[in-house]
Amino acid sequence: MIYIHIPFCKQKCSYCNFHFSTSLNFKDEMLALMKKEIFLRKDELQNKNLQSLYFGGGTPSILSPDEIKSLIDEALKYFSFEKDIEITLEANPDDLDKNFLKGLADSPINRLSIGTQSFFEADLKLMNRAHTASEAEDSIKRAQDFGFENLSIDLIYGSPTSNLEIWKENVKKTITLQVPHISSYALTVEPKTALENWISKGKVNSPKEEQNQEFYYLSDFLKDNGFDHYEVSNFAKPGFYSRHNSSYWKYKEYLGIGPSAHSYNGFDRRSWNVANNQQYIKKLNSGLLAMEEEFLSQKDQFNEMIMIGLRTIWGVDLISLNEKFDSEMLEYFHKEIKSKLEEGILIIKENHLKIPEKHWFMADGIAADLFMV
Repeated sequence: MIYIHIPFCKQKCSYCNFHFSTSLNFKDEMLALMKKEIFLRKDELQNKNLQSLYFGGGTPSILSPDEIKSLIDEALKYFSFEKDIEITLEANPDDLDKNFLKGLADSPINRLSIGTQSFFEADLKLMNRAHTASEAEDSIKRAQDFGFENLSIDLIYGSPTSNLEIWKENVKKTITLQVPHISSYALTVEPKTALENWISKGKVNSPKEEQNQEFYYLSDFLKDNGFDHYEVSNFAKPGFYSRHNSSYWKYKEYLGIGPSAHSYNGFDRRSWNVANNQQYIKKLNSGLLAMEEEFLSQKDQFNEMIMIGLRTIWGVDLISLNEKFDSEMLEYFHKEIKSKLEEGILIIKENHLKIPEKHWFMADGIAADLFMV
């Protein structure tokens, strides 16, 4: 699978620390060099038959449909696409007007991930989103009108501008709009963001520390309405799981194109492009990759397998674990899980180690307790 990072946005959200630029001065050159990177790295993926292609960012919907199509065409020069390939575009609601959607409907894009975040104006203003509450709702309806059924939206809970009742309305709205996939995250204060600055100056309150109520309401309500809670932060109707993200969680290989994009060989090598547009452009113009890499030790691989697996409905495959790691590591692992199995914080089902869903809110902490250092 391939991930393409589009490093441009109209404006900076107050909570975001992803890599992007609000200047489009070098957009054309950037897109040309991303195509060059696809060519230079075409042999990195063992599997040339792609099951998913994902445009993330930044804001990929800042591109025109023709620009998006040209990147897809470039990938098609070196890779084949599965007949039912999932091609996802992350999009902001304010970009999804009729002209843009018409162009997208004529492209291979078949899944939209819409950065809704909230259907309430106060939340959106705090987050410095470019869209309004009405645009959030209207963009979903328009996308559906243009034939996009495979939709996902992002929702953020725990904002100081929100409360449990507002959150309930946000979640109910997604059911009313018949959205089949939801990714939902707690608002966190990342370093060097506007939100961190506002909080430090007392301009806004910190996000609520206790967010269990919002999390469990979300999970219970969505399950009651036919959703599967298949990863800690992700919910989907049957048949609408994110194929791309599920591949990450199952340790499949992937190729990341564009500034700050990460890649993984499915085993022991991870690489990432420089998170700087000018450095990326300079390197690629010189015929070089703007990339760093690391080789994962056995401990690194073990910790990643535990961390990722315990966040999903599938859990950690114990047969794979036993095949991959030596007896000393396995002895440590079985010793560490013993007390948690007795407490019911962990369970083993059909050779998979899992966290019961009622404890998923603590998944990262539980996994961290099992890490090898």
